[in-house]
Amino acid sequence: MAPNPDERLLVDLLDSSHVMSMQQIPDVVGELAARAGYRDVLIYITDLQQNVLRLLTGRDHAAPHPGDDPREMRIEGTVAGRAFQNVAVVRAASGDGGCGVWWVPILEGIERAGVLRVTVDDERDVTPRLWRLASLIGLIMSSKRPFSDTHARLVRSHPMTVSAELQWRQMPPRTFANDRVVIGAVLEPAYDLGGDAFDYGLAGDVVHLAVFDAMGHDTTSGLTANLAVATCRNSRLRGDDLIRTGEVIDKELERQFASTSYVTALIAELDTRTGLLSWTNHGHPPPVVIRNGRWVTTLKCPPAAPLGTGLGGGAQVCKEQLEPGDRMLLYTDGIIEARDSGGQEFGLQRFVDFIIRRNADGLPVPETLRRLVRSILAHHVGRLDDDATVLLLEWRGPTTGVPPGLIPGPLLEGG
Repeated sequence: MAPNPDERLLVDLLDSSHVMSMQQIPDVVGELAARAGYRDVLIYITDLQQNVLRLLTGRDHAAPHPGDDPREMRIEGTVAGRAFQNVAVVRAASGDGGCGVWWVPILEGIERAGVLRVTVDDERDVTPRLWRLASLIGLIMSSKRPFSDTHARLVRSHPMTVSAELQWRQMPPRTFANDRVVIGAVLEPAYDLGGDAFDYGLAGDVVHLAVFDAMGHDTTSGLTANLAVATCRNSRLRGDDLIRTGEVIDKELERQFASTSYVTALIAELDTRTGLLSWTNHGHPPPVVIRNGRWVTTLKCPPAAPLGTGLGGGAQVCKEQLEPGDRMLLYTDGIIEARDSGGQEFGLQRFVDFIIRRNADGLPVPETLRRLVRSILAHHVGRLDDDATVLLLEWRGPTTGVPPGLIPGPLLEGG
């Protein structure tokens, strides 16, 4: 039996993807989609700070300034933005001949990459069909992005410092999920990062997490943070425990920088079967646990010296039993120390309350963190004096099997 037009579209797109560049994606998708009855197919990609959506045109060009180009839409207050924020398929006002105009989130894993706009003639069972098309586009984009200058230019609104370039190239995706955990992270200032960095990795049933804050706000601090991340990864892949990992990072930083540059760090691991969290603290702000919509505890642990000082020793492994649904926040001091024009800090209480309120609103982790950064920037009149990083982990519980999916996405009418 011959495949139906939608199946043929997915097969042909997958077959074409192996020799396709990022720039070629829009034209190839448009041509193949037309054969399946989809018209006016457009791909929009979010910028680095997730403020706007920009059209992937198939031409390599520098990104326009916000508001100066019709190929750009703001995420706040637009139909496309609703699809992006809610990770939902949105049917907008009818197009020519009463056909539906649809907006579909494009995901790389569960990280929001952008949205797909398409006009559909046959709207029968359209939501899962469009979701599958957008999902495949996301997978293809993900495979092309690491070596695509087209993508890198399109997602930037401002020049990026060398230190920030180092950080973004080194760090893992800002969002990850499986059936047991959801991880989300944000960093600011996006284009002028200094010494903040985060890392995570999954090995069997254990999730490894780390947040680093290097002294200073320049290229040296960026190099310090990147070396700390690389050493941390190298150590854990050798099977080192938390104490040994801290010792290895300390020695490597001291060897490279002779104790002139150091990092505070929180290094942790979570057994996703049991919810048992273990961590060491090296002069870093302690984690916070949110349970049942309220701030439960700040996870105290005797802090050791920052890594790279050469002081060595003193680290202790602390443990905490999480409950299903718990959210844990790892952060750097730039989050709570951001000050408004009157000198008032954003503060730990306001930070945690913001996460709790957005959780009560039912927002997914990535959207919660996107709005958090906007709130902090607004508090600090748009510019931070120090790096601000948050890594949020949600433990869903010891479930196994097929992860709770997003397919098909919820349908939102209107716009």
